[in-house]
Amino acid sequence: MVSRRNFLIGGAAVPFLSYLELAETAFAATPKDILVVAQQLDNMTSLDPHEGFEAVGGEMISNMYQKLVRANSDNPDTVTPVIAASWEADADNKVFTFKLADAKFASGAAVTADDVAFSLQRAIKMNKSPAFIINQFGFTADNVEARIVAKDAKTVTLTTETPTAISFLLFCLSANIGAIVEKKTVLENEVNGDLGNAWLQKNSAGSGPFKLQAWKASESIALTLNEHGPYKGNLKRVIIRHVVDPSSQMLMLQKGDVDIARDLTSEQLKALQSDENVTLVRKQIASLVLISLNQNNANLAKPQVWQAVKWALDYEGMQKNIVPLTHVVHQSMEPAGFPGTVTDTPFKQNVEKAKALMAEAGLADGFDITLDHYAAQPYPDLAQAIQANLGAIGIRVKLQSAENRQVLTKMRARGHEMALSAWGTDYFDPNSNAEVFCINKDNSDDAKKKPFAWRSSFKNDDLAAKAEAARDEKDPAKRLELYEALQREFMENSPFAVMFQTTKTAACRKNTTGFQLGVLSEGNSYLETSKA
Repeated sequence: MVSRRNFLIGGAAVPFLSYLELAETAFAATPKDILVVAQQLDNMTSLDPHEGFEAVGGEMISNMYQKLVRANSDNPDTVTPVIAASWEADADNKVFTFKLADAKFASGAAVTADDVAFSLQRAIKMNKSPAFIINQFGFTADNVEARIVAKDAKTVTLTTETPTAISFLLFCLSANIGAIVEKKTVLENEVNGDLGNAWLQKNSAGSGPFKLQAWKASESIALTLNEHGPYKGNLKRVIIRHVVDPSSQMLMLQKGDVDIARDLTSEQLKALQSDENVTLVRKQIASLVLISLNQNNANLAKPQVWQAVKWALDYEGMQKNIVPLTHVVHQSMEPAGFPGTVTDTPFKQNVEKAKALMAEAGLADGFDITLDHYAAQPYPDLAQAIQANLGAIGIRVKLQSAENRQVLTKMRARGHEMALSAWGTDYFDPNSNAEVFCINKDNSDDAKKKPFAWRSSFKNDDLAAKAEAARDEKDPAKRLELYEALQREFMENSPFAVMFQTTKTAACRKNTTGFQLGVLSEGNSYLETSKA
């Protein structure tokens, strides 16, 4: 049997990083009212809910803010009311009225319709990365104050540009871009018309179970209880320590220095399966691992090279030997578990076919390229395997490792050649991924909308038209048929090699209960968590 170590070409040591001064010494056992978590925290650039657009940051945001609705963690194709007590659409499916439930911000002030309207208007006016999720309904900086209106203290109306299925609108509002912020607090911290953006990047003004005490990038996050919020357990504080090395996370869990370890590898999880002191909370999530080929590179812009890369990869070998308990082979842009997802895996390693495609592209002698990837495991191990696979067909890969947010920043600036990264879905509808992978209307460097496809300079008008047709199709069965056909075409005709879908596992000490993992990252919740 091929071992993981033999499967890889070498290995890489990853440094252990420190955490908040509040927890600088190891606990013999963590205090009963403080939850201590070991987690890789480099996937964050902002904690402003209308700007942050990374998985880990989204998780933190969702524990500090509430939205009108949220995805149901047990049945994610439905939504659960939160700030909204009820909602209804008019006969034309253009005017949507929300009645609000009672809720309070961390300041003690009541959440009002004015806060709701301001928050959604703010998201549109700021127009940061996640704004496309709700500006697709026709909201613009010029019209949003007229189209999102507080009618009274408990009533908000949203008027969309065209008739809209209320289920689709609700799914979009369940994303963090729909988070409700306290208008008064945010505007008190506004600087030069930024709507409080600079302040909210490292502070909070929400009504969720916790509020932000401190965030030190690549070190720690400390959350404290929102005494006016929905949390009813015995925790007063949650400290999340940035621990890159999974082996360090496991050792800290076993010693009692942390209550939850969030990023253990398959090797560590196997060892813990029989440990009576640990409970494993598992969830397949809507997160894909993929390789992006930047179309600004002449070699990577050849469709034959797209295909060659996909046929060169040993998907099954990597899954079996590197990520057996954390990922499954998956090749569609839509995650398994979503309506209409194609679960076929047509690409299998075929070196001779890949070489023939390279020759057809006029690149029989190969070429040199750099692959950026996250520094945290399992990405270094996967990158080494990819390097070997592509080397077999003449693509000479130089590996470039960096923190998660550094890789993302480089991709958002179109600075990568090839990149191994992850993409997490934003809301429970196939349009969420189809839009970011297929609809890139403006491929210029200064485009107002910069979806995932834009980052790699990929623009395909035919795919975009088909994605829009699927999005707008009113017949549910026909809509899913259109999405299935779109996925198959994207597999064959795009510069993205989707490889795996992630299964997350939180390893919890037996006295820690109630932590929830969601299909979407914002469903990872401390709301029900407590310690014996």
